[in-house]
Amino acid sequence: MNSSENHFRHKLDELIHVPVRLSIMATLAPAERVDFQFLRDAIEVSDSLLSKHLSVLEAAGYVEVIKGYVGKRPRTWLAITETGRTAFKDYVEVLRLIVDAGPAYEK
Repeated sequence: MNSSENHFRHKLDELIHVPVRLSIMATLAPAERVDFQFLRDAIEVSDSLLSKHLSVLEAAGYVEVIKGYVGKRPRTWLAITETGRTAFKDYVEVLRLIVDAGPAYEK
C-alpha cells in the first residue's frame, strides 16, 4: 500500500469538498432552514450556480429543498438533512485531522 493512501485527505467527502458546496453546507448546518435568496447572497453566487450545486447535494440526500409561498409569492427554503449533517460533521473532523497533523500525517 502506498503511504499516500493513508493521508487523511482521502477521507474527505468529494461532494462537500467543492468550494460552493462547502459554503452551502457550512451555511445550512447551524440553521433549521434557510431561504434560497439569503443563501445565494451569503455565499455570493448566481441563482443558476446555486441551483446546480443544490441539485447535487439534494440527490446525495444532504439537503432538502422545501417549496412554499409567502403570501402569493413562491419561496424556496433549504435545510440540511440528518445525513447531510453527519457528512458535514465528518468532513470538518477530517479537515481538523489534516490541519492538526501537520507534516506527520500518519499517527
